[in-house]
Amino acid sequence: MGTEMGPEMGTGIGTEIETAIGTDMGTGIGAETGTAGGKWAPIDPRRRESEKIAGKSATYFQNAAYQFTRRKTATASLAAVALLVLAAVFGPMASKGSYDAQNLSHVSAPPMLRTYEVDGRHYYITANVKLAEVSQRGELMETLPRARDDSANKRFEYDVGGKSLYIDYSAPAPVLEDEAGNAVAAGRTFWNRLYPLGSDSLGRDIFTRLLYGARVSLAVAFIATLVNLVIGVLYGSVSGYAGGTLDIAMMRVVDIVSSIPLTLYVILIMVLFGNGGLSSIIIALGIVYWVSMARAVRGQILGLKGQDFVTAASTMGSSGWYILRKHLIPNAIGPITVTATMQIPSAIFTEAFMSFIGLGVTAPMASWGTMCNDALETLKTAPYQLAFPAAAICATMFAFNFIGDGLRDAFDPHMRK
Repeated sequence: MGTEMGPEMGTGIGTEIETAIGTDMGTGIGAETGTAGGKWAPIDPRRRESEKIAGKSATYFQNAAYQFTRRKTATASLAAVALLVLAAVFGPMASKGSYDAQNLSHVSAPPMLRTYEVDGRHYYITANVKLAEVSQRGELMETLPRARDDSANKRFEYDVGGKSLYIDYSAPAPVLEDEAGNAVAAGRTFWNRLYPLGSDSLGRDIFTRLLYGARVSLAVAFIATLVNLVIGVLYGSVSGYAGGTLDIAMMRVVDIVSSIPLTLYVILIMVLFGNGGLSSIIIALGIVYWVSMARAVRGQILGLKGQDFVTAASTMGSSGWYILRKHLIPNAIGPITVTATMQIPSAIFTEAFMSFIGLGVTAPMASWGTMCNDALETLKTAPYQLAFPAAAICATMFAFNFIGDGLRDAFDPHMRK
């Protein structure tokens, strides 16, 4: 019975298999040759095109740049910093004078000149009670020579075109009078074309000194950033990746360096190297400013070195320096950039403060801090001398802070809105 059923069952099964194979092969051949129908028929080209991904996927930095440009304050601040850099580099070249050029005839000349009109000409009383003519374009000319000093009546006499004009300084505000003793009516108010932002107590152009002060502030800021990136990133990454006793020893060095105030560093450097001015601040910043960057980088490396890609690289035989350079530091570039940007306004304020208290740049070099210090003497009579450098410091610090906020939101997906 087994002999009779075996051939029949084998024959039936073989026939079914051959039939299935033949059908599939026929369908496949038909599909390959373009025959319509069958489950292996080609997909409709229109459907294939509709499911295709049209655009390229954005990279990490492209996505960060897109997120950064979405913040209007960050993009506006970046444009403002770019203009400040251009003004600091090329502005002094286009300026008429130098940061130390003095004109004692034009001391404390304000940006807006309130003049007196006599026979179609305009005259301005300077801060040191002298008479100066102002052109129709608003250019402040040299002061006129005094014809007589009537100290008994507290008047200065000037000979203007054959007429005598008097400056009465008996009152708190000097007044211009004619020969009959009548007050001359006030004329036009001109924008000071010679000193667009006014002059200081020594007759130096505030606008030109602001441009030179921007050079000093930006130089200090970018040098501090360079020190952060070179020393802080290397020190913090090595400390975080090595771990153990070496990490503890390196962090104790960081604690010691950060425990000493920056002002003391500047004073010690000035004692050792003399009154170095700007060089003392740069050296002091180089000693101290990498500390916070090292701590931030160490924290990032400690969080990254336990990841799987680091374990895989180590298993493949990559050296520690290769892992740091190719894997860990590039993955921490976002927090590194944000930390470096946030420390730029701090460096600018530190330089301004040191120069304000007399430990920064030396006279006659221009700095925003020294300009604020010089303006204290004339704060009541000429407040604009303090307003412009103080506004420059505040605007620059705000701009870099807004840029840092934008970079933080761009690199950190949890901070995006």
